[in-house]
Amino acid sequence: MIEVTHINKSFDGQPVLNDISVSFEQGKTNLIIGRSGSGKTVLLKCIVGLLETDSGNIFYSGQCFTSMNRKEKQKIRQGFGMLFQGAALFDSLNVEENVRFKLDMFTTMTPKEKSERVDFCLKRVNLAGKNRLYPAELSGGMKKRVAIARAIVLNPRYLFCDEPNSGLDPQTAIMIDKLISEITKEFNMTTLVNTHDLNSVMEIGEKVVYIHEGNLWWEGTSEEILETDNPELNDFVFATKIVKQLKKLDDI
Repeated sequence: MIEVTHINKSFDGQPVLNDISVSFEQGKTNLIIGRSGSGKTVLLKCIVGLLETDSGNIFYSGQCFTSMNRKEKQKIRQGFGMLFQGAALFDSLNVEENVRFKLDMFTTMTPKEKSERVDFCLKRVNLAGKNRLYPAELSGGMKKRVAIARAIVLNPRYLFCDEPNSGLDPQTAIMIDKLISEITKEFNMTTLVNTHDLNSVMEIGEKVVYIHEGNLWWEGTSEEILETDNPELNDFVFATKIVKQLKKLDDI
């Protein structure tokens, strides 16, 4: 579990996060949603330690991350898996080398153990036998699946996904959502997904946190989001639906 208590963050005197307190549950897909500029990306960066908060605390399984020294934080970060918006694969490394990268950096496993772990992770994301391909030879969906394999190679306790469906067609996006949900349950991780994708919210949003103008405006499940009378959230959901409909018309 990850707990955020009374987080505040400003840039050049301009408040971006205002007294945010929320918990993200283990074994569930927790989604952070909101309009562009709402503060959701800043919140995610504060949680993983890429940004320092002005005040407040972040707890990982009851341990206060914000009060830790650098060495203590590094130990917690070894339990992180990260899935970036653009997959962020190393172009000069093949699929196996990309997935094995963390094993080379952070473990003393033998070459045989590393190969077995890489093969397991690639099989788990339905990319068995693709070890020798390079990123330039992969589709967008395949790149995201390689990135997921790399994210879980160290069997992380926490998985962070930043716009995992960005740039993907709807069918591939559904596949990535399903995969994220499955591995969250399989490895009992605390998964945070930062997304604009309403389909993701409805498909895998076991807990949904809506950030509005730097404030925690609403939280609930994907089922409850359809029943809410929160006007700002309803406007966001309705606007998202309209944009998706317009994009579909453009594709016709």
